[in-house]
Amino acid sequence: MRVIIAGNGLAGTIAAKTLREISKEIEIDIYAEEKHRYYPRPNLIEFLAGNLPQEKIFAFPEGWYLEQKINLHLARPVRKIFPDTQEIELEEGRKEKYDALLLATGSRAFLPLLKGVERVGVFTLRTLDDALAILESLKDSRRVVIIGGGILGLEVARAINFRGYEVEVVEFFNRLLPRQLDSRGASLLKEQIENLGIKVHLELATEEIVGEERVKAVRFKNGGELEAQVVIFASGIRSELRLAKEGGLNINKGIIVDDFLTTSNPKIFAAGDNIEHRGKSYGIIPASFSQARVAALNIAGEKKAYEGTIPSNTLKIAGLYVTSVGVVTPEGNSYEELVREEQDKGIYKKIVLQDGEAVGAIWMGTKKGVDEIVRLVTQRKNLGKWKDSLFEEDFDFSVL
Repeated sequence: MRVIIAGNGLAGTIAAKTLREISKEIEIDIYAEEKHRYYPRPNLIEFLAGNLPQEKIFAFPEGWYLEQKINLHLARPVRKIFPDTQEIELEEGRKEKYDALLLATGSRAFLPLLKGVERVGVFTLRTLDDALAILESLKDSRRVVIIGGGILGLEVARAINFRGYEVEVVEFFNRLLPRQLDSRGASLLKEQIENLGIKVHLELATEEIVGEERVKAVRFKNGGELEAQVVIFASGIRSELRLAKEGGLNINKGIIVDDFLTTSNPKIFAAGDNIEHRGKSYGIIPASFSQARVAALNIAGEKKAYEGTIPSNTLKIAGLYVTSVGVVTPEGNSYEELVREEQDKGIYKKIVLQDGEAVGAIWMGTKKGVDEIVRLVTQRKNLGKWKDSLFEEDFDFSVL
């Protein structure tokens, strides 16, 4: 059996690893657009901050693919798929046959159609080559503006600030991490970030990147400007759908898959940031990891259903741990919100219950209890009996 995988990111690599664990006989080929072997994307932040050398960002040693008998084809992306004949086409026109195909092409950084985004000094951060280009541009720069106050934007801001640059973050919404935090949690986080010396601007809509050949400033719709020699857009991602669309597969916001990660063609599977499952697209590491393993099991003939992933994110800014899982800004009368705040310690804890069951949580300022809370939300554990004591420092989560 020959399995071809399009994409060497997390989903493609974990799927290949899982297939090899299942069988030593499966022929596995990964065709990658990047010229670098797989690296976890969070490592790019530590590389950008100067905390991790380039040779240490990769997930596996260079010889790992050879040891695993996985054929890795770097800088050789799949250009077309032919579902009827079970073939792919490479850039040079060469065609390769497959018994099963996994589309794990992930997503691309979103760059809005604004005047001036083509100027020198404007970047997105999605790949190692992006990070290398940013570092090169920083050599003759002083001020950096990050467009986007989500997880990526804040982590990039922290990394560049760590190198000693003047950094300002611009967010369109009225709070940071609008998908992960409620208003109070976001306000506490903003205070912590500004204590680092990173300026935060909320409710600003970017209109234009100003400059001649190189960026000089960011102009906003309210008429204001921020000086900048480097601008980094961290304003979201979009699923990479070209192969699926041109190949006639069913797509919406992502490649539509069933519970077995099968596309509208039974010989083609998909996993990672490029899929839509039960109407949801996740774009988070835990989901891609689970999908990759489930897809591999199904490719190998071991029926396994993917049940979805509870959204969970953890980041560390200015020494402050921030974890968000599940529903954090509920709407409707069926929810109950439990909150504990210790402002002087930067601690903010919130648990969202629905009919007594844990469906969401925010845990800021401490790591203690984080793993347990994430697990309780994932399991939708009924916490009604313990809700008055959950926030106590000495609460024993093992009773749950």
